[in-house]
Amino acid sequence: MPAITLKNIPDSLYTQLKTAASAHHRSLNSEILYCVERTLGTHKVNVSEHIEMARKLRAKTAQHNLTEQELNDFKNEGRP
Repeated sequence: MPAITLKNIPDSLYTQLKTAASAHHRSLNSEILYCVERTLGTHKVNVSEHIEMARKLRAKTAQHNLTEQELNDFKNEGRP
């Protein structure tokens, strides 16, 4: 597998990467790879995680039934 050496990393960027790596329980190398993958679009979506997040959001909003008219009223509120 190829390797890359990064040079002249600004101190503030290095600090941000270290902080993010620590927060995500990753090594600095893994955090950099994660950032590059996300930026270049090679990050694979975890469908199970997205479904679980959608279920949690649905559960939070289950008690808030709005009619289409109410939604339209909210959207148009304050508009001329």
